[in-house]
Amino acid sequence: MPLTDYTFNEENTLDRIFYGRIHIKKASSFLFFSENGIVQRLIHHLKYRNQEQIGAFLGDWYGQKLKEEGYLNDIDIVIPVPLHKKKLKHRGYNQVAQFAEQIALHIGSKYADNLLIKTANTKTQTAKTRIGRWQDNKALYELTDPSLLKNKKVLLLDDVITSGATMEICAKALQEAEVINIYIGSMAVVSQFQ
Repeated sequence: MPLTDYTFNEENTLDRIFYGRIHIKKASSFLFFSENGIVQRLIHHLKYRNQEQIGAFLGDWYGQKLKEEGYLNDIDIVIPVPLHKKKLKHRGYNQVAQFAEQIALHIGSKYADNLLIKTANTKTQTAKTRIGRWQDNKALYELTDPSLLKNKKVLLLDDVITSGATMEICAKALQEAEVINIYIGSMAVVSQFQ
């Protein structure tokens, strides 16, 4: 498996894609995603072939690694990037949910999938440019209760980071809460960030 060496304690290439875009504490990703690679096939099966257990497997593996590194021991809440309720109903599950649940378990944090919601149903983002993703995602994510995140350290998780646009929009929504510290993580990051 193409593991990254991105940790939550040292600056890495993934951190740099968010510079000047959003204020986050740190970014990391578990695996490198390349076209026609094993990680692409795994995530395709997770999202489109009802292989929800892949998320739990990756979350357990990454969660153990994060626990051993010890850099996220003070995270209060782990939040998966949400799906719109129509897409959730169609797919039957959020592909990031079990990944996020396992990580929360390993680092001793609360898992919350009801604090950040997606307000509109959009088409897949995989074929869009960063600008196209950003335009489509403006105001698509909202907090249900910003007061619950006040003064919290939050780990926001997604499946794949390509341009960073989805994470940027979600992080901006999270920043509506006062004095929040945001960390970003994902199952995989496109290999252009190697």
